[in-house]
Amino acid sequence: MTSLVLPQDPPPSLGLPRTQRPTFHCVEFCSTMAQLKQFHSQIIRLGLSTDNDAMGRIIKFCAISESGDLNYALKVFDKLPHPDAFIYNTIIRGYLEAQLTRNCIFFYFRMLQDSVAPNRFTFPSILRACCMDNATEEGKQIHAHVLKFGFGEDLVSQNNLIHMYANFGRLGEAQRVFDKIHQPDVVSWITLITGYSRLGFVDQAYKVFSLMPERNSVSWNAMIAAYVQSNRFHEAFAVFDRMRAEKVELDKFVAASMLSACTGLGALERGEWIHGYIESRGIEMDSKLATTVIDMYCKCGFLEKAIEVFGGLSQRGISSWNCMIGGLAMHGQGEAAIQLFKEMEKEVVAPDNITFVNLLSACAHAGLVKEGRYYFRYMTEVYGIEPKMEHFGCIVDLLGRAGLLEEARNLIDEMPMSPDAGVLGALLGACRIHREIELGEKIGKQVIELEPHNSGRYVLLANLYAEAGRWDDVATVRRLMNDRGVKKVPGFSVIEMDGVVNEFIAGGRGHPQAKEIYDKVDQMLESIRPAGYLPDTDGVLHDIEEEEKEHPLYYHSEKLAIAFGLLKTKPGVTIRISKNLRVCKDCHNATKFISKVFNREIFVRDRNRFHHFRNGECSCNDYW
Repeated sequence: MTSLVLPQDPPPSLGLPRTQRPTFHCVEFCSTMAQLKQFHSQIIRLGLSTDNDAMGRIIKFCAISESGDLNYALKVFDKLPHPDAFIYNTIIRGYLEAQLTRNCIFFYFRMLQDSVAPNRFTFPSILRACCMDNATEEGKQIHAHVLKFGFGEDLVSQNNLIHMYANFGRLGEAQRVFDKIHQPDVVSWITLITGYSRLGFVDQAYKVFSLMPERNSVSWNAMIAAYVQSNRFHEAFAVFDRMRAEKVELDKFVAASMLSACTGLGALERGEWIHGYIESRGIEMDSKLATTVIDMYCKCGFLEKAIEVFGGLSQRGISSWNCMIGGLAMHGQGEAAIQLFKEMEKEVVAPDNITFVNLLSACAHAGLVKEGRYYFRYMTEVYGIEPKMEHFGCIVDLLGRAGLLEEARNLIDEMPMSPDAGVLGALLGACRIHREIELGEKIGKQVIELEPHNSGRYVLLANLYAEAGRWDDVATVRRLMNDRGVKKVPGFSVIEMDGVVNEFIAGGRGHPQAKEIYDKVDQMLESIRPAGYLPDTDGVLHDIEEEEKEHPLYYHSEKLAIAFGLLKTKPGVTIRISKNLRVCKDCHNATKFISKVFNREIFVRDRNRFHHFRNGECSCNDYW
């Protein structure tokens, strides 16, 4: 630890008296280093090469301007006999903006060793540097310096201390700094709320939020975003509704957070309202917000509207292109995704690795094997993008679904990195589809060891054994889950009705209209039997652990949601449902018949993709 040196007052600037010096404001209007060097040479000819005021302006441009040169700033600094705090702060800030955080910290200690006293502008930058560098010990030492140099009441420094400790995961220290602030401002409150939420303590974040004496849109968004990032979408809606009740205006940041919440729950009506609000109030539709709107429409099943919004953008950033290609992919429109990619190339927008993840996913969902192989090579040969884990996962999924298990296995063996659970899981899923028991067993055991707490991995292997009639092995997998304390993810489906999101679980009777819903399920299934529907017992097998097996096949969560939709909507109205798990075979088959017999379009978003049921057929062509 560097010992604390109490600096003495530095000598005054040399050169002309301040009142007689020429002004150097022209330096601030420089746009290039060439111009800056011309002014620098003029200042030197005036005999002011050691003047802190003049040189400080030169150093400021070089250190923090986009057109500057930090190395040039350091050369100028090294020739100053007595640089002042402003100049040290400028170099520290330059290092920070260049993300040279360790240099930033070292330069601060040099400042102390050179007997230059830090001021209130020094500490925010150096604390951010400690935060970015995860320099825990140095950060604690700087905290002591803040107090020793008399800035314990400086609000900006205190807010940066809260942020630093929260970033270190030391929420106790962050809370103690906050508690000592006499009058915390909005930044203080939001920094603490964000600190708690980022580390998963969302309930504690809400307690802090509830104590705020005054709230603006930024503080409301901090709390809404905390719930959204924790996938607690219902609570996000509750906070948003409370915000609206308190007449707080919706800005683009709150809009983006709430659109993400709508996406999470498949709440199309609420999402449409927010989009309409954005347009009616003239809120700026920047690239990030536009992408969020497109993503919401894609994932809420309104692909046509997503395409309309995308087409209406005056400027399309890479994130918007990627989002639209990904939206087409999840709706099974592989050929349309490829066509959009070609249009992207025509507009000279350079694709990135995410573009190709979405493009390969589109090929996988549509069974476009030839095209998938082509673009897997194309991304490297044309754009120099080396395949990452996600790209290999998409290709393995594509080949596996197509029954090309040997090719998929060979590709995994040739990967330049060890395959993760996602890549091997794609092959395991393909083994289950094509009943390749021997290979599936081998891969399944590897996947479980890679992700020992992921219940879905155990379920897939158990189902593989069950389909082969190996019930002792099924029991072994279940015991392994119990021994490791692995809890299965409960299946649920949601449907939005009049702005209210209704959630159903298999066999659940917690809904106020449960009796009517179950009666409707019975009537619904009886109506489709004459059309050819027969219960698929493989569906029960698939859901051995994902949805409670003791609940009758008839009462899976998506059937309850569809029945509720039929009850509450007029004939011909489209029904949109979101499910957190993969749709089972029986529900998929039943929904095809329901769409035909009841003359309804039904959109179901499951864990993997969208299913658009219409007139007895599904957009996935039974390929999911």
